[in-house]
Amino acid sequence: MIAGIILAAGASSRMGTPKALLDYRGETFVGRLVRVLGASCKHVIVVLGHHAEVIRQQVPPTAQLVVNPDPSRGQLSSLQTALGALPAEVDGFAFIPVDSPAVEEATMAKLARAFDKRDSSTLFVIPRQSGRRGHPVIAARSIAAEFLALPPTAEAREVVHAHVNRTEYVDVDDAGIFTDVDDPEAYRRLKEHVV
Repeated sequence: MIAGIILAAGASSRMGTPKALLDYRGETFVGRLVRVLGASCKHVIVVLGHHAEVIRQQVPPTAQLVVNPDPSRGQLSSLQTALGALPAEVDGFAFIPVDSPAVEEATMAKLARAFDKRDSSTLFVIPRQSGRRGHPVIAARSIAAEFLALPPTAEAREVVHAHVNRTEYVDVDDAGIFTDVDDPEAYRRLKEHVV
């Protein structure tokens, strides 16, 4: 059983509204990710930070909310905040930035199945298309301590890259695993379904 973690604590987008509240296919980024992860995850945790009160009102009630007390420290600090709230019964967690809203529900389901059937030595299950890796990443709970031990200046990818030999890549047909909406041009491309 896995938990889903949506990292939504970052600063506002350059579009004049928090990224979590941008629209994609009739849903907010955060609402869509709660739905997509929630279809395969027992629990969904949304990490808030900047604009927490505004975003909180738009998060579906099925998600657990946690607040990163210092989101200026970056995305790793949000992941660390969420890991502190992981339910005891989960044996893994999927994590994804809120600005990656285009991953399909079928992709998440395929990743969750691969995680459930993985070899016991596998720490990560990561989607891949045409040789490129994307989001969400699913990690075994046993690796959480390594993420929690990282210093503030580190990035989560350091732990992922350190265990490439214990990673299962799952080939998918979903360009949404690469979506990263960091500016108005990226958002325009997303809205035109050119991800």
